[in-house]
Amino acid sequence: MASAAPWIWLPPDRLRILRPGIYEDEQGRTWVVVVVQIGPHGRGPGRRCCLRYTREPGVRVHLWQMTVHPHESRCPNQVPFGQLPLSWQLYSEDHYLASDSRFWEIEDHNQIITTEQLILTRMP
Repeated sequence: MASAAPWIWLPPDRLRILRPGIYEDEQGRTWVVVVVQIGPHGRGPGRRCCLRYTREPGVRVHLWQMTVHPHESRCPNQVPFGQLPLSWQLYSEDHYLASDSRFWEIEDHNQIITTEQLILTRMP
């Protein structure tokens, strides 16, 4: 069973696309898109926004910080990369501003065993 580490680094200041599903942060670390959820998923208690009441489907993306080999590829039919921006820039403590001028909320940033995880949700 995975357990969270007692501490976590600050989220990356910026993420820019290297190729579909692979992003690089300002320190040269690669972040891999492992899950993209599209749909009217609601938010947890106490959250400021509720995507289920918008006309546009919500988008939630899970990124894992991991080393990627230059020629390693992912199957583009499994993940809808077209819903993701070319880059994200940290805008505030809990939001990114994407290259398409949309805001993404940092829903979670944690570490499970040795893998750093970042979960972002597109704001309506």
